[in-house]
Parts: sequence; structure tokens; C-alpha cells
Amino acid sequence: MSGHRVVLNSLVTAIAPAVWGSTYLVTTEFLPPDRPLLAAAVRALPAGLVLLAVTRVLPSGVWWWRSLVLGTLNIGVFLYLLFVAAYLLPGGVAALVMAVQPVVVLLLGALLLGTRIRAVHVLACLLGAAGVGLLVVGPEAALDPVGIAAGLAAAAAMATGMVLTKRWGRPEGASVLAVTGWQLTAGGLLLAPAALLVEGLPSHVTGTNVAGFAYLGIVGALISYVLWFRGLERLPALAVSFLSFASPLAATVLGFVFVGETLTPVQLLGALGAVAAVVLVQVTAAPPVRSDPGDGGPPESADGPGQAGAPPVTVPGRAP
Repeated sequence: MSGHRVVLNSLVTAIAPAVWGSTYLVTTEFLPPDRPLLAAAVRALPAGLVLLAVTRVLPSGVWWWRSLVLGTLNIGVFLYLLFVAAYLLPGGVAALVMAVQPVVVLLLGALLLGTRIRAVHVLACLLGAAGVGLLVVGPEAALDPVGIAAGLAAAAAMATGMVLTKRWGRPEGASVLAVTGWQLTAGGLLLAPAALLVEGLPSHVTGTNVAGFAYLGIVGALISYVLWFRGLERLPALAVSFLSFASPLAATVLGFVFVGETLTPVQLLGALGAVAAVVLVQVTAAPPVRSDPGDGGPPESADGPGQAGAPPVTVPGRAP
């Protein structure tokens, strides 16, 4: 893959976590209070059903359970825990906790994808976490233990889902839109009954609430997840995980613009560190080897050419 295509794919993929950086603001300012399950279900299920209706492709064979596993990790568990963290923690603290995701991807990539743990990538993890810390955490930061645990678990779930998505690829004949729809629907179907049983529906819904739900469902799920999984197919998993640092960057900018938060020189230094970590990984991660993108053919190799232990492509209906 040429350098300009790597840059273009990275920029397009970074749109997703940048949009997700608005989740903290939208949750606190637009959604009904104390309903993380409802927020997650409304965000995922309608978007998944729309993609199913558009693509008209259902899983087959092993892809039924794979879609359930990926939908649970990438959507169901991740979104629920993300909203728990968003309700209990300031946006900056939640973003800092989520910054452990690249570390989990680095470790799981070595275990499941056969990629090497390189010193430069460990350095990038430390640089990125330090940068996010300087960017978003101030002396008034609240450290709710339940929120911290939820954020860590959300990062672990998403990282595991990313690595498994990379390992399994997508079946022949199914587009990125279709596979994204499977995952959003599976995650939404897990979340919706839990939301009704545990939280119930709010006694009243305002126009502001509807606008918040619509934004999270259309922009924050349908569009963003398509871009995210498209990028994960074209870029190394570790490189994509570092693009998640766009989330705290966006959250900080939104806080400055809409909430009147200040930007200090220390925060700007942290932003520079986070961006440097992203760039460092993008230029040092092995470029993937893949077939014609978007044709539903065999997925790219796990994270680089000639890697040991790369799994064979699975054809729907056959055992892995």
C-alpha cells in the first residue's frame, strides 16, 4: 500500500473516534440521565437494522456465532460500559482510561495475530497515554472507581473485538456494510431487552433527547462504525487502535468550544504527544497485504506481509 493511501485511510478512519469523542458531551447534555443501557441500545440497534435492510445479506455458517461474538465485544459490551463511564466520569478522565486500548491490542496482536511487540510501539503506547493524560486530566478530575472499572473493561472489550475482527476478516460476498450491520444488530439485540428490563423507558422524552439519540445512532454508529471497520480492514490493527486518540482530542476541542473549558499550554503539549504517538505507529506498523478492497474477497493478512501464524481465510459454512 502506497504512503499516500495509508495517510488517506488513516484520516478517514480517524473520523470515527473523533465523532465518538463527542459521546461524553452528547450524553451529559442531550440524553435522559442515568440510562446507559437505553443509550447504547438506541445507538446500535436502529443503525444495524438500517444496514441489514440496505445490504440484504445475512451471515451464514460460522459467521452467525462470529457476528454474535464480535457484536457483543465491539458493540454490546463496549457501548454499555462506555456510557457507564461517560455518566460517572468527566469526559477527560474517561478518555484517559480508554487510552489503554492500544496496549491491549499490542498484547493480543502478539498472541492471536503473531505480530511482534516492538520497542517503538511500547514507546508509542507510553507517549500516547502520557499525552492524553496531559490533555484531559486536571486537578479537579473525579476518579469514580466504578467509572474507572467500566472504562477499562470497555477498552479491553473493544481491543479484543478489533483483534478478532482482524483475525477473522470478512466472508466472501459480504461487504463492510453488511458485516458492520451484523455486528450492530447483534449488539443492539443484546442491549435492548436489558435496557427494558433494568432501566425501562423514560417517563418523557424531549426534543433534545431525540436529537441526541438521532446523532448517536446516525453519525455515532451507522456512519462511524462503517468507517472504523473499513479502516481496520485496510490498516494494521495496532495502527487503527492508536487512531482512537482522536477521541480525547475531539472531546477536548468540543469542551473548549461548547462548554467554555480552557486550553492550557500543558494541554497543548499533551495533544502534541498524542498526535506524535499516532504518527509514530502509522509510519512503523507493517503495511497490510490485501486483495482488492471492498470486493468481499479474502481479507488482508493480520498485520503485515509474511507473518507467521496468519490464519487462513474462512469460507462461510465451513469450520474455522
